Amino acid sequence: MFALLSIAVWVAQFAGWLGSFTYLASAQWHAHEMIFGYIFAVVVGFLFTAVRNWTHHPTPSGYALLTVVVCWIAARACVASGLLAVAAIADTAFATLAALGIAIPLFKARNLRNAIFVLIILSLGAANIAFYVAASRASAATMQTVIQLGLDLILLVITVVAGRVIPMFSASAGKGASPQRNTFIECTAIASAVLLTAVHVIGLPLIAIWIAGVGALAHGARLTMWKPWTAMRMPILLILHASYAWLVIYLALLTLSGLGFVSYSIALHALTVGAIGGLTIGMMSRVARGHTGRPLIANRLEVYAYALIQLAGDTRVLLPIVLPNFYFSEIVVAGALWSAAFFLLTVFFLPTMTRPRADGRAS
Repeated sequence: MFALLSIAVWVAQFAGWLGSFTYLASAQWHAHEMIFGYIFAVVVGFLFTAVRNWTHHPTPSGYALLTVVVCWIAARACVASGLLAVAAIADTAFATLAALGIAIPLFKARNLRNAIFVLIILSLGAANIAFYVAASRASAATMQTVIQLGLDLILLVITVVAGRVIPMFSASAGKGASPQRNTFIECTAIASAVLLTAVHVIGLPLIAIWIAGVGALAHGARLTMWKPWTAMRMPILLILHASYAWLVIYLALLTLSGLGFVSYSIALHALTVGAIGGLTIGMMSRVARGHTGRPLIANRLEVYAYALIQLAGDTRVLLPIVLPNFYFSEIVVAGALWSAAFFLLTVFFLPTMTRPRADGRAS
């Protein structure tokens, strides 16, 4: 719902339809709310569910989960209201509680393999603090560096998680799917994400260009080995493959951006709209069905949502390259398509998630 409303209001502000009303002070704050607001919350929600399954130990629920949610809501409300000091405190509390929420079960189960996610959550929390500090000092350059760091950390999460779940979902779907893995390609894909984060922090743009290029090749090879064409008749699986392809496009465009061929904004939105938007809608759809006892077959509304989010990526990223003179309109249309996709998802899953499981089992 936040993804729906935040983008809808931001696009209306961008288009000048809100008059003197201001939701977010700048494009950097828009980026902040999508990275440290929306995407961060999605990552935490996924990990609370996944860690419980990995460890068979509880993650936050009941009042503990409510406290985490209240911190997140308070931060979003304070950012919109301009109470940035309070927002920083609430966001820091959210990240701290989220890290504890997965660290405790992971260490109880001695599941050190997944301890990297605790580090990633803490790193996102630290980056968020750095953004607030930079904003208080009006340091636009530092704010932009932190935005890129946040994106790099999310790229790392996608690289690790998608590398596990997409091949697994493909294999379990059957129908001729037999995704393959290659150790060298896997290591190169993950290493490129880690190194890209490091060089952006240190400030080595020329090296970042090379790493992004290598990463694009590694992720492209990885996706090919998953055989996405076998998912053509399974929309709930195809959306994950199609969205992962946007990650390859992002890294390729990031390389071209560093060389001066395309704008950085276009590259950035290949990751945020195409990859992150598509993967979050696809995973929300699949997980919501699985955890409510419903078949893993997308209905018409979900398929429309999948199509709309892909069209949003096309409109925000590819059209400006082909038709740069219509950039303003392309941003507005892409925002409308994004919001429409999340509206359809909300319409279907809000009542679904507030009812008992379809199979009668405990939620």
